[in-house]
Amino acid sequence: MAPYAALWGGILAALLALPVATTSPRTLPLSESEKIQLIQDQLSNLPISVSKLSPLPVGSKRHGGRCKVYPGDADWPSNESWAELNDNTDGRLLKPRPQAAVCYEGPEYNAEACAEMSADWTNSYMHLDGPIEMLSPVYQGLTCVPPSIYDSGNCTQGGFPMYVVNATSPRHVQAGVNFARNTGIRLVVKNTGHDFLGKSGGASSLSIWTHYFKDISYIPEYVDEVGGYLGPAFKCGSGVQAFEIYKAASKKGRVVVGGEGETVGVMGGYIQGGGHSPLSSMYGTGADNVLAFEVVTPDGQFVTANFTHNSDLFWALRGGGGSTFGVATSVTVKAFLDFPTTVSRFTFSTADVTNETFWAGVRTYFDYFITNADAGTYSYFRILPSDPEAGQVTFRMVPFLAPNKTLEETHAILDPWFARLNDLGIVFDPHIKHYDSFYPAWDESFPLEAVQQVNVSSGSRLFPRANFADEGLLNKTFDEIRKSVETNHVVLAFNMKMISPDNRDNAVNPAWRQNVLFAIQSVRWSLNATVEEIWETRRGFTFGDMQRWRDISPGAGSYLAEADRLEPNFQQAFFGDKYPRLLEIKKKYDPEDVFWVATGVGSEGWQVESVDTLPNENGRLCRVEEGI
Repeated sequence: MAPYAALWGGILAALLALPVATTSPRTLPLSESEKIQLIQDQLSNLPISVSKLSPLPVGSKRHGGRCKVYPGDADWPSNESWAELNDNTDGRLLKPRPQAAVCYEGPEYNAEACAEMSADWTNSYMHLDGPIEMLSPVYQGLTCVPPSIYDSGNCTQGGFPMYVVNATSPRHVQAGVNFARNTGIRLVVKNTGHDFLGKSGGASSLSIWTHYFKDISYIPEYVDEVGGYLGPAFKCGSGVQAFEIYKAASKKGRVVVGGEGETVGVMGGYIQGGGHSPLSSMYGTGADNVLAFEVVTPDGQFVTANFTHNSDLFWALRGGGGSTFGVATSVTVKAFLDFPTTVSRFTFSTADVTNETFWAGVRTYFDYFITNADAGTYSYFRILPSDPEAGQVTFRMVPFLAPNKTLEETHAILDPWFARLNDLGIVFDPHIKHYDSFYPAWDESFPLEAVQQVNVSSGSRLFPRANFADEGLLNKTFDEIRKSVETNHVVLAFNMKMISPDNRDNAVNPAWRQNVLFAIQSVRWSLNATVEEIWETRRGFTFGDMQRWRDISPGAGSYLAEADRLEPNFQQAFFGDKYPRLLEIKKKYDPEDVFWVATGVGSEGWQVESVDTLPNENGRLCRVEEGI
């Protein structure tokens, strides 16, 4: 252990031995793994490729080329440099191959392993231990997918990183950040790879993999006078996923605000992007509930960001997007008392009623969006063109979640809508079930998120309260969503509001504060479509289907983690009026653009020059214009 870390370990141990009933930002201890860090005296003794160089002024750049350093360039790190990085990350530097490499001819071929993988390819759990796997394979470039899913022809690295630091301490992260900055290669960050836009990828990049920051510590009473919070909290490693923190919280009789998807990395990625939750109608976004970050900044420093330390960085990390301002190693979040929860799940379709009756039933639901959201509920529903040729459509409630509601209270919320469905002759089984606490209700009710298909792109819109408060606008909104389904687009949607907590001064997209319906639609193209055909489909979707949704919600926005990579004016759509301040903070902490992600803050000056011209990570990252 480093002398600095050992000293602080002793100090912290002494503090913890005192009879103190509360924990504050000043006394919040580092986890054991976080005590393993680089300090300035040590940095000067490391190889130049890993040590910290002095930051440059805003607008300057260390490397003169137009692009990030790429294999074949004269500046590409030598084998000896990579070996030094491996030494300084305790042997945790990986050079992984795509999981599907076992399906293609060559030394990695394994027919049995390929068959097993192909059969379970869409299961997100199968990809979680893969250092480079992305759950949106379209943005990898589809260069190594099981042939039964999509025949890539052969297996190349494509948009996957070349090297990965399997980080378990700040020291590992610092070494990786410094190496990327000092050599000029591209740097990416991955936790679980759930982002719809492929932000954890990057051809021939170095990736910092935070998946194994798994510490979870319960703090019975956390006091932050500046932040205005007194209550329980959890300090979690940035690799902690929804199923892990929900279970840990339940054992303490608590709940935390996290995602609906069980394998999502809620502490790394989700929470930095804002994060909607089954508890958002009660407690706001995931970012609203953050009390502190431990983070490695682009200059290689390991710092605390909270309401009193690095407060501008803290503001930006709460909603300004992941992999943009630094690499979080832990997040401290509020916890709330557990409560009973009631759930309803059901389906109806045009297999049992006429098309017009089906849509009349869906339309009646829209009348209750504001009432239901104001009651603190959260619903996740899908409208699926299950058989386009026959015109068959299905509505699935998966599920309607009523946190802190009894069975009787949930019936009171749902029965008015159910009565109207019954009057229309729509037959369904509401399957209402009551649970004594939140965790089992969530665990049994939400579907496992799947790996996206290889011929699909999605876009999203945050429809504000105004769209449902006015009858005429409500009807227009419904008509446009119906049109999307009837033109063979799958629609996934969430009825909720995003409450405004007492201290809401953070970077969360202000469009969330007005949201009542968060809706996603998806388009697909033929598996054998040409590049030109894919571009035609994608442009038609972005500037046609999605534009219809924008036109009926002017000034609203989109959710940056579940969105269209081609979203026009993404700065407004994803960040609203927060963007100018976010860009200022980005330039302050990352003047050399060590961190870059598509549609992220400050991303305008760069682009991926993909080998097939399509929007993906399979290509060099270069400045948009020469000399910038």
